[in-house]
Amino acid sequence: MRMLHKILRTAMCLSLQLPLVAAVATSAEAVPLLSGFGGPTGYGLPQNCVHPNDDGSYAGPPPTTGFPAVAIPITDAFPTGLNFFGANYRTMYVNTNGNITFRGSLGTFTPMPFPVADQPMIAPWWADVDTRGGGQPMRNNICFHVERNRVVVTWNNVGYFSSHDDLQNDFQLILTTSNTCSTSGDFDVEFRYNRCQWTTGDASGGMGGFGGTPAQVGFDAGNRRNYVALPMSRTMSILDVCRTSNVPGGVPGLWRFQIRGGDVTTGCSGGGEACTVAGQIGACGQGVAVCDMMTTRCQQVNMPREERCNGNDDNCDGMIDEGTDLCPRNYVCDRGSCVERCSGELGCLPGRTCTDAGICVETACMGVECPAGQRCAGGSCVGICDGVTCPHAQICRAGRCVNPCEGVTCNAMEVCDPGPGPRAGTCVPGCQCTPCAEGQSCQPDGYCVADDCAGITCPTGTYCRGGVCRDSCETGPDTRLCPGGEVCQMGECVVAPMVRDSGTTTDASADSGTRVDSGVRDGSTTTDGSVRDTGMTADADDTPVVLPPSSRGCQCSTEGAQTGDLRWAASALALGAAFAVRRRRRRD
Repeated sequence: MRMLHKILRTAMCLSLQLPLVAAVATSAEAVPLLSGFGGPTGYGLPQNCVHPNDDGSYAGPPPTTGFPAVAIPITDAFPTGLNFFGANYRTMYVNTNGNITFRGSLGTFTPMPFPVADQPMIAPWWADVDTRGGGQPMRNNICFHVERNRVVVTWNNVGYFSSHDDLQNDFQLILTTSNTCSTSGDFDVEFRYNRCQWTTGDASGGMGGFGGTPAQVGFDAGNRRNYVALPMSRTMSILDVCRTSNVPGGVPGLWRFQIRGGDVTTGCSGGGEACTVAGQIGACGQGVAVCDMMTTRCQQVNMPREERCNGNDDNCDGMIDEGTDLCPRNYVCDRGSCVERCSGELGCLPGRTCTDAGICVETACMGVECPAGQRCAGGSCVGICDGVTCPHAQICRAGRCVNPCEGVTCNAMEVCDPGPGPRAGTCVPGCQCTPCAEGQSCQPDGYCVADDCAGITCPTGTYCRGGVCRDSCETGPDTRLCPGGEVCQMGECVVAPMVRDSGTTTDASADSGTRVDSGVRDGSTTTDGSVRDTGMTADADDTPVVLPPSSRGCQCSTEGAQTGDLRWAASALALGAAFAVRRRRRRD
């Protein structure tokens, strides 16, 4: 009756959809499948392979009639069973149509949208698989392997209904014991896709392997409440599982998930990538993709703030670097930086040209227009984060130095990776689960700490290294710290204070007739190897000017002598006045 139903349904679908079907280029080859488990293909011994069938399940070793389905014990791999959405399972059913189930076999060929009643399921590719097209034992077969801590099920280059073998899908399901410390029954899931050439069987509204109702990928608790499905399920985009991965830096076709406490805890694709916040413009439109179960949401990075000279639309009004007071007197805002206004009298340094707007720019960058989020350097547009170094424990993202773990909530026994690296801002196993490296100790919060820093608590804006609390703003003499227009304070990049033309400043800087210095570190070292901040800076005649410790900045630039970048300081008013008079005399 089931076969008759499928034949009649196929005929009806073909008659209705003939004009709608178009040829689709879909072949994709990705990550290789695991092998070495015995049998002609290495995917499993003959007694562990499913007989050629349509809509069937594993029914025992050959010779088999294909009925009834046989439950496969998995306690050799997981002695206490698997905890899946609150229930414990010690057996599984391997079904032809691209899934395993736990309460009984499943022959449904058209993937119904999750949740499905009373059928706990893990589905790497739930669609109408048909292995009657021949090619066994080297292809068009389904085999499984059970060993200590692992179960592997392979759909080896399988065809689709009705007995079609012109297109093939090659994929694998791997269940392994959790590699993190966790409660009994927790496990990890891996989907591996080597070939994705079809999405739909004829009886599911398809023709030639496409159209109708495409495959579904994900997890279902079987209680009509809890489920997780890849967002491209039941659409043609499901073919993208061969071309993408949810593993940071993973090869295409590799997908991994964790089952903790019975729930799927990870599995989204694209977490940590830059994105655009819907309905926002300027800096407010900059976001980062945050994992939310199997999908991502774009989390806003910046809120509206005072406009400053940095090449961004900071106040989110659609305009970049607008305003006449973004820079001190005799400085102008140019491509995101405050630069000293040039004139016929002063001119520009070699390699730079004075424009009609009074801006000294790199001669190589004359006439170069860079898109938003980029700047010109050496005649080429570069990323806004290129050349920017962030304070300790921060990374450059969307043009800002941010704490990648801010707002990130991890599961029990996991911690947020602070970076740097591609996993920054993602949850990783804590040191209670993954041993620390030699010379490090595991702390109660799950992070590894160097032995000489264990038990040391440092004030805000500092961190421990070598047993000593160090300034998070500490950097080498030739390193630009923080994006343009920002300085490092208390371990964070903040907007640089503006100099006003009033003879004095509210930030204890010199008056506007001077070129303000930032207190560049002299680069000499202390006995412990750290960079010493002497608070020394130089006037135009190279006479040292001593700044008080509170005004020693964190920002320096290797381009300072060429670009006229602002150098901020907080010297006393009297000292600032003397500095200004001395400089004016030299100019005179």
